[in-house]
Amino acid sequence: MQNTDCCLVIAPHPDDETLGCGGTILKLKALGVTVHWLIVTTMDGVAGYEQDRVPVREKEIESVKDAYGFDKVHYCCLPATRLDTLGKGELIGAIGKVIRSVKPDRVYVPYRNDVHSDHAEVFDAAISASKTFRSPFVRAIYAYETLSETDFGLRPDDPGFRPNLYEDISGYLDKKLSIMSLFDGEMGEFPFPRSEECLRALATLRGAQANCKAAEAFMTLKEIR
Repeated sequence: MQNTDCCLVIAPHPDDETLGCGGTILKLKALGVTVHWLIVTTMDGVAGYEQDRVPVREKEIESVKDAYGFDKVHYCCLPATRLDTLGKGELIGAIGKVIRSVKPDRVYVPYRNDVHSDHAEVFDAAISASKTFRSPFVRAIYAYETLSETDFGLRPDDPGFRPNLYEDISGYLDKKLSIMSLFDGEMGEFPFPRSEECLRALATLRGAQANCKAAEAFMTLKEIR
């Protein structure tokens, strides 16, 4: 793991950060790193979502924040599942504002070709906002994989998620799974992809690729040393 003082984990929706890099977040915090969490979307006021879930989700976010020990949570409050209806400038501006405020040297983003359109929009906006001449303090950008989104991205022109960086999370997997369970209704019974069996299986597979018991995998998009 590269030495870093401050990192920003960008999640299109609450739970993406846990699915993609929950163990890494716990590892960073154990190393004394300042970790910020950016939640891009909200279900509040968005058609198709039960509005009585909004206060419940807010309590879940607070519980997850405490469990990780995030130094701060940031919100863009943009409509979930509707990011592709917004102007590019609005999304870039909202994410860029947080990046400029936090000034992280490391940024984690969702994989560009996930099946969920919100993930693609967040990726594009985060990369644009992190351009070196805009955010010279950003020294590294890593893309994470998200079970039920990355693995269902079946575009024929996409070479697929091909990790070139692995974090050993052998000592953090159980707590990652415990935190994921705080999101009520997001986990399901196997073979549902967001199940404990699937999360453990992916961590075991990535661990085998990295010669450890459990790992999370990333694609290095930029790294300045």
